Amino acid sequence: MKFFIDTANIDEITEAGSLGILDGVTTNPSLMAKEGISGEENIIKHYETICNIVDGHVSAEVIATDMDGMIDEGLKLASIHSQIVVKVPATANGIKAINHLSHKGIKTNCTLVFSTGQAILAAKAGATYVSPFIGRIDDMNYNGMDLIDQMVQVYHNYEFETQILAASIRNTRHIIECAEAGVDVVTSPLKPLKGLLKHPLTDIGLEKFLADHKKAQQ
Repeated sequence: MKFFIDTANIDEITEAGSLGILDGVTTNPSLMAKEGISGEENIIKHYETICNIVDGHVSAEVIATDMDGMIDEGLKLASIHSQIVVKVPATANGIKAINHLSHKGIKTNCTLVFSTGQAILAAKAGATYVSPFIGRIDDMNYNGMDLIDQMVQVYHNYEFETQILAASIRNTRHIIECAEAGVDVVTSPLKPLKGLLKHPLTDIGLEKFLADHKKAQQ
């Protein structure tokens, strides 16, 4: 399973990269705004900076909602760097744009996916990735992992090449459950990623080892 970090914060991307496990980055307009990044020129520079930090794919989302606008934005975003993956919403116009861009050899990420039907259409259109939003489904009192399990089964049935990129990760348990389900990629904020390291027995064991070592030196 690949690990992407879901942020536009350079410090967080750098910290995740220092662990040696980071495979890519996902961003969106909200994450860009959170970092105070606005204006086409500044956004392009920020994507370039991110691509220079990581070796893997970097998802950059379109703002347009019409097909032609998505395609135009997608072509501009893809021209920034070879690592850029164009992020397009799971709408009718989005599916059309994904089909067009994929036929031009441009990598795409179909985002805001909340149903297996959307995931099937994204795969048929040639999306490189499809991003089901687990946490937002949980927020609606449904189980986001039910969607993941169904998508994994359907993609396996038809050997779709599109990779399932689980998004809207809220906690470390989401990551573990995605690994159990067999998703291709998880994109997560830094905190849940670092949470995979935490276990009280590790801390207790390390403290004891160090204490025993100190006694032995006296």
